Amino acid sequence: MYSQKDVDIIRDLCKRYMEIAVSDRHVRMRKRFRDTNNLKVVRPPLIIEEIPWQQMNYEHALDCKCEDAGLRGIEYGLRIALFREKYFRCDNFTEPYFVVRKAYSSTGNGLDSLVKENVKSALHTNIKSHEYIDVLEDEESLSHFHLPVVTAYPEKDEENVNRIKEIVGDTIPVVLRGHGIYDAPWDRIARLRGVTNILYDMYDRPEYLLKIRELYAKESEAFLSQMEKLGLLDNSNPDLHCTPAYVDMPEGEHKRDRLSGAWYRSMAQMFSSASPDDLYEFDIKFTVPIAEKCAYTYYGCCEPLHDRIEIIKRIPNLRKIGCSPWADVELTASQIKGDFVLSRKPNPAFVSSYVDREQIRKEAEETVKACLKYGCPCDITLKDISTVGDRPENLIIWSEVVSEVLDEYYGKE
Repeated sequence: MYSQKDVDIIRDLCKRYMEIAVSDRHVRMRKRFRDTNNLKVVRPPLIIEEIPWQQMNYEHALDCKCEDAGLRGIEYGLRIALFREKYFRCDNFTEPYFVVRKAYSSTGNGLDSLVKENVKSALHTNIKSHEYIDVLEDEESLSHFHLPVVTAYPEKDEENVNRIKEIVGDTIPVVLRGHGIYDAPWDRIARLRGVTNILYDMYDRPEYLLKIRELYAKESEAFLSQMEKLGLLDNSNPDLHCTPAYVDMPEGEHKRDRLSGAWYRSMAQMFSSASPDDLYEFDIKFTVPIAEKCAYTYYGCCEPLHDRIEIIKRIPNLRKIGCSPWADVELTASQIKGDFVLSRKPNPAFVSSYVDREQIRKEAEETVKACLKYGCPCDITLKDISTVGDRPENLIIWSEVVSEVLDEYYGKE
């Protein structure tokens, strides 16, 4: 089916990957991931994710050599993992397995397929600007809504696992895994209405807006219930939306393919311009029924949350809170203390063109000083990197500078 040359390329990369994954460094790294989420103050995991890889072929390290198009996809993923280890002085989600994801389909909710938009692309990047047309102007438009129907394909899973095993041979174990939970309804609703219309309706038509949010809450509960029943959830994944996911489960019955052993991931980014009470009314109260069923909750993304931490603390089983580039990290840490993980997101603009080492150092020191002052467990993830200005060395420099700061304040890894 595949040429021996292509298979040899993949197997060689798998061997190199496995040497990294089982190394003492990565064993210690995974322990720090777990310790952090267990609320221990250790050296913060340092992650770089959501990278514009089309701009990152530094020293031709990402050049693929397989002739088969399907194998080139596998090859590229392995070369990215090796690239991270070679060039970034940070932590990586490197496990001693080749992961195959369980296959499934969903009919959706009938609304998300209605999106109408105008799109403009920026030159030389993957950045796109979206102008969304309001397709949910009135209650009649909500008649398209229906609960999702999820279908699993175990026969496809067996086929996929056997195919990968044939390719990689005995170079790396192959494991079948399900999926984590990512619930961001307001990101999806915004694509149906545009942010401006939603913010106006908070004042002009709050009842209608709440009705839309309630439909998405019903969809989430129906979707996750089916995912659980079909064995499609999996809580042994190492990463949780670009942050470490390893954690000890609380006492009781918590299984990796059940909601009871899951991380619940949610956010409402557009509500940063709304009041804390409105955030609760239009989003957080809808997360409560799901969060109650899960082991832990991670809330927040790009929105600053420092002025609404007490509201967010109402979420059941809360364990991790996002601290975006626009958040006051000192104020956030003073409220989080040692009770939750402060998940810091540095500013990706600092790597978008030419980097300033002192600017990067200043931001990193601000984070670690605040976390140490208030005893906060912390992870640091540079993400949402739309561009590095065709300068891949920007991320290499960023990882070096922030790692030096962590060395100074927490000791070398």
